[in-house]
Amino acid sequence: MFTRLETAQQKWGGRLTAIDTWLDDRQRLIVSYCKLAALPPFDKKSQQSLPANSEVQAFCQKLMDYLSAGHFEMYERIVSECAVNGHDSRKLADALTPKISASTDVALEFNDKYAEVTDDQWTAAFDQDLSELGQVLVERFDYEDQLIQTLHNKHSDVVSA
Repeated sequence: MFTRLETAQQKWGGRLTAIDTWLDDRQRLIVSYCKLAALPPFDKKSQQSLPANSEVQAFCQKLMDYLSAGHFEMYERIVSECAVNGHDSRKLADALTPKISASTDVALEFNDKYAEVTDDQWTAAFDQDLSELGQVLVERFDYEDQLIQTLHNKHSDVVSA
C-alpha cells in the first residue's frame, strides 16, 4: 500500500491541491490501518489481543473521512471533468464508479460493525474483517489512481490548474 501511495504522490503530487490533500488523507488512513493490523513496522511481537477500542474508533473515523472526501469532493470533480473533457475519460469514470462504490459498501459495513464496539462486543471475525477491508482498500486505491491518471494524461491543463 505504501509503495503505491508513494508512486501516486510522485506522479501527481503538486499538480492540484485537492489531489495532494486526498493523497495525504490516504497516507494517514494507510498508516492507521497498518497500526491496527499490526503490520510492519507497527507489528507487535507478542500481539495476542485485539486492538484497543480507541484505536479502532480512530481508524474508523479516518476511514469515514477518506470515503467522504472521495465521494463528495474528488469523484464528483473528476467525473465532471471527464464528462467535459472526453468521451474515453467519461467511459472510464463510469466503469470505475460502481467498483469504487462496492468498496464503500464494505468499508461502511466494517465501520457499522466496529466503530462503536466495546470490550465485551468483540467478535472473532475482527481479523478477517480487517483483512478483507485491507484488500478492498488496495483495489479502491487502484481505481482512484486510474481516475487521477486519466485526468493527468488527457487533461493535464485541468490537473495543473
